[in-house]
Amino acid sequence: MGGTRAWPELLVLLGSAWLWVGSAQPTPPGPTRPAGPQLRFRLAGYPRKHNEGRVEVFYNDEWGTVCDDDFTLGNAHVLCRHLGFVAATGWAHSAKYGKGVGRIWLDNVNCAGNEKDIRDCKHRGWGNSDCSHEEDAGVVCKDERIPGFKDSNVIETEQSHVEEVRLRPVVSGGRRQQLPVTEGIVEVRYRDSWAQICDQGWDSHNSRVVCGMMGFPAEKKVNRNFYKLASKSQPKQKHREDVGPKKRLFTERQQLNYRLHSVSCTGTEVHLSMCSFEFYRGNSSAACGSGMPAVVSCVPGPLFSTGSAHKKKQRQQQQQQGQPRIRLKGGARVGEGRVEVLRSSEWGTVCDDRWNLQSASVVCRELGFGSAKEALTGARMGQGTGPIHLNEVQCRGTEKSLWNCPFRNITQEDCKHTEDAAVRCNVPYMGYENLIRLSGGRSRFEGRVEVAVGAGDGEQPRWGLVCGEGWGTLEAMVACRQLGLGFANHGLQETWYWDASNVTEMVMSGVKCAGHEMSLSHCQHHGASLSCRNTGTRFAAGVICSETASDLLLHAPLVQETAYIEDRPLHMLYCAAEENCLASSARLANWPYGHRRLLRFSSQIHNRGRADFRPKAGRHSWVWHECHRHYHSMDIFTHYDILTPNGTKVAEGHKASFCLEDTECEEDVAKRYECANFGEQGITVGCWDLYRHDIDCQWIDITDVKPGNYILQVVINPNFEVAESDFTNNAMKCNCKYDGHRIWVHSCHIGDALSEEANKRFEQYPGQLNNQIS
Repeated sequence: MGGTRAWPELLVLLGSAWLWVGSAQPTPPGPTRPAGPQLRFRLAGYPRKHNEGRVEVFYNDEWGTVCDDDFTLGNAHVLCRHLGFVAATGWAHSAKYGKGVGRIWLDNVNCAGNEKDIRDCKHRGWGNSDCSHEEDAGVVCKDERIPGFKDSNVIETEQSHVEEVRLRPVVSGGRRQQLPVTEGIVEVRYRDSWAQICDQGWDSHNSRVVCGMMGFPAEKKVNRNFYKLASKSQPKQKHREDVGPKKRLFTERQQLNYRLHSVSCTGTEVHLSMCSFEFYRGNSSAACGSGMPAVVSCVPGPLFSTGSAHKKKQRQQQQQQGQPRIRLKGGARVGEGRVEVLRSSEWGTVCDDRWNLQSASVVCRELGFGSAKEALTGARMGQGTGPIHLNEVQCRGTEKSLWNCPFRNITQEDCKHTEDAAVRCNVPYMGYENLIRLSGGRSRFEGRVEVAVGAGDGEQPRWGLVCGEGWGTLEAMVACRQLGLGFANHGLQETWYWDASNVTEMVMSGVKCAGHEMSLSHCQHHGASLSCRNTGTRFAAGVICSETASDLLLHAPLVQETAYIEDRPLHMLYCAAEENCLASSARLANWPYGHRRLLRFSSQIHNRGRADFRPKAGRHSWVWHECHRHYHSMDIFTHYDILTPNGTKVAEGHKASFCLEDTECEEDVAKRYECANFGEQGITVGCWDLYRHDIDCQWIDITDVKPGNYILQVVINPNFEVAESDFTNNAMKCNCKYDGHRIWVHSCHIGDALSEEANKRFEQYPGQLNNQIS
């Protein structure tokens, strides 16, 4: 029972498993398109499934690729039909499936989507391109074939490729499998079942790759002798499988079916398909000689550790290492986000030049996840702020930290925040999505929340509702994350219009989330002692989820540059008093005589997210304020506070959304919102709303504040009324000294922009002795 060696130059085929097909229905020459050579198409690249991959076109006797410039879903529809699929569900840019070789045949392709042939679409001409293979386009086709399409979509007759890999636990502490599975036999999907890998020549590099795919940062040594006993061939017995491909649990031994052998990885690969290996052919039941199935044991990251001893050890390691120097921001799911690094006590981003899966995997493992699933470019997780610290990062994949990789420092011309790098990491399967579902919505992204409770050993879960009291944006964010549906658009406390389910019992109440949890069960809640005033189904919690969200932040330097004091006569403050923009002591003043002392400054609020910021309330419920003659779409849009160094509030102000609109936008971004003539309110992605220092209520009333050293704090969207991808950057703080006549404002920064140490220095600031700020 031998194997056939996969030659190194054909390694790419193991992961890519090329698919090539002819044109589905070659159309006769017409007036719009002269007859040309017959085109052929195939999917290539790795790691991928049979219905996705890099698009390659056979033209003029040569295979070549398609550039991603101006690529659209319409292009993908046409290409998928060429490949024999009914339609496209998505497309990929920046050589997600690896870089092709040879010619780049098509560039700036522009299809409407209903064309019968790619040649009917506009493009620059065959072979006319200004792209590199780093811009090769890929498509994801709907897994449904065109009826009667002649060419097969089987990738290879022997299925010589590796798509799915899993760890099969051999022992279990109870009837329910403990998740995540960190140790077990490595199995690969083969036809409609699973097959094993012979462990002859298996080493820690191979284990590292498998653990990375399973969402774990590292591997550890495994007790092979235990598995030797467990893997002796037995007559094939029935085995029990739980629901879900990654939750299958085999408690009895089974007949072995070897598929792969001679696996050889370097340890830097992100998928087993990228390693070299050989296939067993034909009947492989007697294969592997004196070997046994490959077994790996993985070390989970801090978020997924289950044992208390393991967690304690990791906590000690973290305390020794201090604050991490890398983080992910702006991602909807655990293990994804924009990469930010800490340098000189300030957080900044990484430029996407030469950003690849090896560098992304170093980030993922450093943060306690597995290898990278995707290395994202072009600010796909939103634009960061502040400095761009690193450029042209080139990791080998073995480094412990991104800081150990070669990189270039940034010069002004190199990069902009539109090029911020991001990652999607492999994370362990936890099964959280099986404990929550939505009912009654118009699409899978919305509905009444139903949760599973009481699923003990061997018991069926009981589905019930969540009490809507206190349910808000943060709770909805966790529910949408648990569902795998991205961010929350809205958290709804009443859902009478989604009354389509026979689930009527309330099983969870008092839910209060911080917003970062992976499951609603991780949030505070009442547990078994339910407390819900309104238990009718109409008062059950609901959500509307979205793949994208806005992200507002204040331009800190402008606050510092524009702050000043004004003594404003009371007779000019009647409208402001009506809007509640003055301190409570103003009610006792001798109106209209006297004045109020106001700290004024400008606010420039940017939307750096991936969706427009829209007020929660619809236009029908906006409130008209006759005094200022405008509509309020949000009662409280910002909080302005003066705090003592120990955090005590000595003055406060709040600003309603007098008018949310696009004052200015970045180049190539068009304004969409303006308040004139009862127009739509909001802030477009890439635009900002400017509240000038000289408009009403753009101040804090400091009439009653004594001279001293204080902190000026501005918080946007303080009540989390509108969902954002990141609430940690909504606060801005400044040091300020007030001598009773003048004020000095300095060191303004966004709340999460500095290191923990720099934040402590800021809070312990002793104060100014003069107006010379160093």
